[in-house]
Amino acid sequence: MPHVLEFKLPDLGEGLTEAEIVHWLVEVGDVVAIDQPVVEVETAKAMVEVPCPYGGVVTARFGEEGTELPVGAPLLTVAVGSEELSGSPAESGSGTEAAEAEPSGSGNVLVGYGTGAPPVRRRRVRPEALSAPAAVAAAASAAPPAKAVAHVVAASAVAVVPGASGASGASSASGASDEARGPVAVVSPLVRKLARQHDLDLRRLTGSGPEGLILRADVESAIRSGAETSKEAETTDHTSARPAGERVPLRGVRGAVADKLARSRREIPDATCWVDADATELMAARAAMNSAGGPGAGPKVSVLALLARICTAALARYPELNSTVDQEAREIVRLPGVNLGFAAQTERGLVVPVVRDADARSTESIGAEITRLTEAARTGTLKPAELTGGTFTLNNYGVFGVDGSTPIINHPEAAMLGVGRIVPKPWVHEGELAVRRVVQLSLTFDHRVCDGGTAGGFLRYVADCVEQPAVLLRTL
Repeated sequence: MPHVLEFKLPDLGEGLTEAEIVHWLVEVGDVVAIDQPVVEVETAKAMVEVPCPYGGVVTARFGEEGTELPVGAPLLTVAVGSEELSGSPAESGSGTEAAEAEPSGSGNVLVGYGTGAPPVRRRRVRPEALSAPAAVAAAASAAPPAKAVAHVVAASAVAVVPGASGASGASSASGASDEARGPVAVVSPLVRKLARQHDLDLRRLTGSGPEGLILRADVESAIRSGAETSKEAETTDHTSARPAGERVPLRGVRGAVADKLARSRREIPDATCWVDADATELMAARAAMNSAGGPGAGPKVSVLALLARICTAALARYPELNSTVDQEAREIVRLPGVNLGFAAQTERGLVVPVVRDADARSTESIGAEITRLTEAARTGTLKPAELTGGTFTLNNYGVFGVDGSTPIINHPEAAMLGVGRIVPKPWVHEGELAVRRVVQLSLTFDHRVCDGGTAGGFLRYVADCVEQPAVLLRTL
């Protein structure tokens, strides 16, 4: 008979604990190969195609598109090969153990990331649970293939429930829990935990999964229904109150941004200083650089690349701002290299790709990496590792047509430089009033790592390099 394996949402790395189902790539009944992508999910960091480490027939999917699942929750079940329960009561002595050899799969959790073949494991099987496969085998022999697969899924769902009993009428002492009085169609321990936390009796729920399987969505729906019922009871005299309005879930990229910004404001005592700078000479230097090499000189140097290179030079002079705070140890950790993040607005929301080892790169190299990461951000193909590990962030909000802002530090970093739009303004230049190209620079910094003198020195150096690019050349 088919051996049904459950594939759970794997750990996608980088501390991610949940993902949203964006698009299923397979249907129930499809035949999948080992490591074939089966679902596209969106984490707080990137879009990821998740491959299944088993090959066989898809018998069930858990979660509709748009559903958010925690790591470890079931994604789908696959019927593969055959199942053998070796060892009879006479052979094993007690009759309570059976060896179950799982078909080997790749063990991959993401394309390009292997974990090796999973080892053959021995599982302890309750004697009463052994009757379930036998009953299913009898039903499967007389049923069409599709129905047989459904029975296999249902039987496996009941058989793997921790603490379930095979005796239909068995009942223990009066103090026993509901879960000890018989099987409940739940396979996920997370669903059971959620039900316990909200004092829900799983036996009163009707599952929406295959063969009545209770899913997390069923429990959450029951929780919401209970909360709404309670709220209605408390507000029966206020049914004509103002409308509730639209509710937008804080999840995915938007949720991750909200969590990080809230944590930054909650934990970091920040301060902001700003200065206006004459960027006329910087723009002239950029124009000269882009015209010096001729048609085959490579990609143009962007203003953001120049500002990034200025930041790395400033951080070499003021390393206090390239640090983080270990609150538990009460220590400031000064970081050895600069991983420069830059804010990028995409259709999925605000993301901060990271240019690794920016302090060891030339302006041209930084510009090329910014271009590559920006394109990946817009197409949703950034890897989680390309969105983490930053030590300092550059935020060019001038592209939105604004002059200034007070940036929120990208936790756990210590500072962020904000850059407004570069616009012609009246400016006193060499003692005379002239029209110059002016930009406002804002530095938000963690006041735990330095005082205003250090922050002001950093910002003044950046402004000097903007006004006189030759200042930067002295440090290159």
